[in-house]
Amino acid sequence: MDRSHGGQAGDAGGDGTQMTATVIEARAVEKSFGQTPALRGANLTAKRGEILAIMGPSGSGKSTLLHCLAGIFIPDKGELWFDGHRVDEMTDSRRTELRRTAFGFVFQFGQLVPELTVSDNIALPLLLNREKRKSAYAKANAWLPRLELDGLGERRTGELSGGQAQRVALARSLVMQPQVLFADEPTGSLDTLTGEMVMELLVGTAREEGATVVLVTHDARVAAYADREVMVRDGKVINRAAAEVEVGR
Repeated sequence: MDRSHGGQAGDAGGDGTQMTATVIEARAVEKSFGQTPALRGANLTAKRGEILAIMGPSGSGKSTLLHCLAGIFIPDKGELWFDGHRVDEMTDSRRTELRRTAFGFVFQFGQLVPELTVSDNIALPLLLNREKRKSAYAKANAWLPRLELDGLGERRTGELSGGQAQRVALARSLVMQPQVLFADEPTGSLDTLTGEMVMELLVGTAREEGATVVLVTHDARVAAYADREVMVRDGKVINRAAAEVEVGR
């Protein structure tokens, strides 16, 4: 996939890869659920190819912000931008198309279909996008060795370990070659060692694919894999340095 449009050369990433102009952005985003405000004028940008960690305590609004950026939630106020287009002004069908083609998702519990095989789950986004079955499964199976899943293609995902299942979820999110990968607590259900392995594979493959990663986590060890960290406090985004000063570190 050609990712060269929509930006000019900018800063280099932590591994020396070239990052270009902003690919996804929230501008003064507000979002409430009933009478409870979740976001109170949140601002955030992520550059093409950047790995960005969003941290914050439970209830701070970090997952709500991710869901807004992905076009799952529509803000009450503010603007959401992706690659030069207003996401919050798109139709439901257009936002659905974005999530099917340009965005990939990895959640805490994978959200795989346990009755289907590993290959079935990875191929599913391609099949839903009307790709021919033979091509879809060829692309799906090509991800098995990349994510250390050799020999597991025909196994049902309900029979996998937590780490294996999360790697399948990662392959499923990347098989469409998304421009942005949204990861919400991707290691939250894993032990420390397995979580580190998943993060190394997530970061490594995302860099190989040139994808931007927006990562929500409460774990500083997971956030350390990112190029940049921000904090969400009371529905607003502050940079990590300011947050540390605020708590007197």
